[in-house]
Amino acid sequence: MTSLHGKVALVTGAGQGVGEGIALALAAEGVDVAVVGRTLSKLESTCDVLHARDVKAEAFACDVADTGALPGLVDEVVATFGRLDILVNNAYSGAYGPLLDMSDDDFRKGFESAPFAAFALMKACHPHLKGGGSIVNLVTSAMVRWDPTTYGAYAAAKSALRSLTRTVAVEWAPDGIRANSIAPHAMTPALEGWTKARPEEAAAFVASIPMRRIGDPEADIGRAVVALVGPDLGYLTGATIPLDGGQAFFG
Repeated sequence: MTSLHGKVALVTGAGQGVGEGIALALAAEGVDVAVVGRTLSKLESTCDVLHARDVKAEAFACDVADTGALPGLVDEVVATFGRLDILVNNAYSGAYGPLLDMSDDDFRKGFESAPFAAFALMKACHPHLKGGGSIVNLVTSAMVRWDPTTYGAYAAAKSALRSLTRTVAVEWAPDGIRANSIAPHAMTPALEGWTKARPEEAAAFVASIPMRRIGDPEADIGRAVVALVGPDLGYLTGATIPLDGGQAFFG
């Protein structure tokens, strides 16, 4: 039995990709998971895999950009599981592309689904996380690329989330709550589709990664989250961890 056994995590965007990988890695350590996302069928598929790992998992269909609904979501999760120990803010539904081609509404969506949603969820979770809880917010190495072309809106929203994470880490440390960011590269459905559609560009991207491979959502990203929320890294808070095979430099 691990040190995380019996704890409860709320993971957003957990119906596929990195969010699902994080949920699976946590479940391997005996963590029960509130699986949150917009598409119920995907959430239920994730829950089926989690149940096979002998943990409790429930699907909660919710658009995190609807920040007014998030306190009620947290109340429902706590009522269902009886506690909440870990919050992972992974969901993002913003736009990509050149800034001149982007509408104000598209630019705004990234902020609504990233820093605004995380802000609302972290505040709602605060009373339940006090005394040993942990928050992991997903950001991106696009924040520090020398050329963020087509990723500008994404990088801007995630930069705001990174700053918010640092503030939460400092302000809530006396409450026994840790908060860290991770900036992952992992094989997601969207990245897989891009790889198939543009194999030459994808090969050049992989070549820019010192480890020469894209991360696995569970083995590379999820396992790192397990370490972050566990006791062995209990003195780490306010950090941004690049999980990208050495591609980015966070100075």
